Amino acid sequence: MTIHDTERVHLRAADTDVTVRPDQGGRLSSLLVGGTELLRQGERFGSFVMVPWCGRMDRGQFRNGDAVHRMPLNAGPHAMHGTVRTQSWRTTRTSARSAVFLTELTPPWPWPGTVTQVVELAEDGGSLTLTLGVETAGESFPAQAGWHPWFLRRLSPGGSEAELDFTAAWQEERGEDHLPTGRRIDPLPGPWDDCFGMPDGVAATVTWPGELELTVTSRAEWAVIYDEQPEALCVEPQSGPPNGLNTHPRLVTPIDPLEVATTWSWRRPAAGAA
Repeated sequence: MTIHDTERVHLRAADTDVTVRPDQGGRLSSLLVGGTELLRQGERFGSFVMVPWCGRMDRGQFRNGDAVHRMPLNAGPHAMHGTVRTQSWRTTRTSARSAVFLTELTPPWPWPGTVTQVVELAEDGGSLTLTLGVETAGESFPAQAGWHPWFLRRLSPGGSEAELDFTAAWQEERGEDHLPTGRRIDPLPGPWDDCFGMPDGVAATVTWPGELELTVTSRAEWAVIYDEQPEALCVEPQSGPPNGLNTHPRLVTPIDPLEVATTWSWRRPAAGAA
């Protein structure tokens, strides 16, 4: 069946429940595994979409050819996380464990286009795949796409604190303005608000010892890791680095849309495991 402009879309497979809020930027507002919430709730919650750019854009401006375009500033001197996370999306298709959402690229973004997000639970309820597509409705333009999930630091008040494990080929050196300097360095120990290069694809594991292990994978080659808040940590697969419209532009053309996907999979420790 098809549902349009609903405030909440609920998906279920086995003991996993997902809630999506098309009225709040196509955000995943809840991921319940066996009744346990994995995503932060409250003011900064769930997992939101970053399109048509990811992270900070230097002074809210980027160049495409000879033209300089300016976006509204919303993070100090920078523009951050794109435009679609504050828009209403349309639900174009839904079933028991999958749904498709769509929104338009509109001003202040200078080119018309569409953004599609497919949300699909595996039949066994053991994984969730998110797929973003960015298409132009006319001229070619540079764009990025990715996700910003807020994974809970603790799954229960007395539970163990999450442990994060990942391997990166390099870290983008971060300047005082929080933008990559263009220099690649060996990965440094956290805490992080940093971008990492993973040319073989994003792979990171969040483990709540004794409770759950969650793995984030993507064929995307970039991830921002943000773990400077006590309540949550973020593993953000994205198609390019922060400020990438200026440093690593990827054109969306009429014959070459931008598509990126990520899969989150999880498992509980075996009974009796230490």
